[in-house]
Amino acid sequence: MPLPPALRHAATVLPVVALLALLALPLPAGDGSGGTPADAFSALVVCCALVHVVRSARRPLTRSAAVVVGLPVVGIAAAACASSSAATGVTGAARYLQVFVLVPAAVLVLIRDARQFRVLAWAFVGLALFQGALGVHQNLTGTGASYMGADIRAVGTFGPTDVMGMATVVSYGLIAALALAFRPDAPRQRAAALVCAGLLTVPLALSFSRGAWIATVAACGVVLLLAGPRHALRAALVGAAAGVVLVAGLGLGSQLLQDRLTSITDVTDAPDQSVTDRYAMWAASVDMWRDHPVTGVGLKGFPEHRDSHASLALSSGSDTAGAGAEFRRQPLLSPHNMYLLVLAEQGLIGLLTLAGSWLALLVCAVRGWTRVRPRRGRAGAGGEHAGGERAGGERGRGERAGGERLDCALAACGLLVWQLVDFMYADIGGPSTVLTAVALGGCAWWALRGASVREAGSGPAGPACGADSAFETDSACGSGSSYGVDVPRAVAGAR
Repeated sequence: MPLPPALRHAATVLPVVALLALLALPLPAGDGSGGTPADAFSALVVCCALVHVVRSARRPLTRSAAVVVGLPVVGIAAAACASSSAATGVTGAARYLQVFVLVPAAVLVLIRDARQFRVLAWAFVGLALFQGALGVHQNLTGTGASYMGADIRAVGTFGPTDVMGMATVVSYGLIAALALAFRPDAPRQRAAALVCAGLLTVPLALSFSRGAWIATVAACGVVLLLAGPRHALRAALVGAAAGVVLVAGLGLGSQLLQDRLTSITDVTDAPDQSVTDRYAMWAASVDMWRDHPVTGVGLKGFPEHRDSHASLALSSGSDTAGAGAEFRRQPLLSPHNMYLLVLAEQGLIGLLTLAGSWLALLVCAVRGWTRVRPRRGRAGAGGEHAGGERAGGERGRGERAGGERLDCALAACGLLVWQLVDFMYADIGGPSTVLTAVALGGCAWWALRGASVREAGSGPAGPACGADSAFETDSACGSGSSYGVDVPRAVAGAR
């Protein structure tokens, strides 16, 4: 029995969606340092990408895309050689390659066009709604992680050892939903996305994650500004009005939530113990880099060198409890700052290659947005004579096809901004780490391929590039350009 056309078209991205679905499964209680089913399944996703490349018999990435995606390998390999033991170097390199190279590259290869990217974006939203609903239930019933002596912190299925897990999932879903709300010619999906974005603000607040709050505000601000200044101003007014009604009018928002929000401005004047520990570990990371400026102390070397570089202000660990887990003293094994962790363990080589890859993705994503952002008065330009009318008509069709991918550009830029800001307060680790790899892969698709890929069925090719042919690698269709075919070649027949 043949598969429906819509399912056939989304076939290549379904392994990635299944990987996200595994993150909804509850995990056994533990310290969060072991592997998860999602980590194991990510290897299958990489294998699916390899099979897809072999079957398509085409070069999967352009040279620039291969350089951007593969750049972190240089720093990872150098830091692995500088590790204290071969076993530590190999395990650390495997983890970094999984999160920042292999899984992102696999997602980049498996996404073929904007419709598949939207499938992935809606998968983010669906996972966020599930984890968020569970987190709200934990807060209301007192079955969440321990916070200020009460089991009210929303953590979803990630448990108290990965309190950033649910906050990350919900933040991704909120940003994806906000971006999907700007998809043209789809009013029902826009309305549904806007409702989802509003609902996800509740579990994000109940996560009590200051870093996620800051990163989400920054990312949503970028999405709204790229969508248009009027949208940003309108959203700011609506958000302020909703905050006044919910907090002041209806009395929503506990004193703990207000205190947590106020503590963001007190991190320098009167920091709590968690902030003090973070400052101490940041200073220790810088000291490690000064001792080993080029290659760092080696992968997974921060815990080994922490005590010899940290000040006496650093506590022995953080207390975790609740959400079905017993009280546990969690050791502080990372500085909770991805940039400083890379600087300490991989040195300047690692920081320049890894952060350079992220910055290149952001620059390429913004450049892709400039190609699809709404422009006024361009479709009718040059319409005073016959040649001008033909040129103006072609430009109008190109802008209409590009505008149909505006939501993809907003989602990619927003997720990248969120990740780069959040890395100032967090690093990799825990069951939610594989989600970061998937998000980077989706953003890489837009930054390195999606901005020049025309959607199936749009533009002059029209009916010749329908839903069925979009799954094939025919260069006459939009999906063919994802393998490095230039855009002018796709529209040459219009002349």
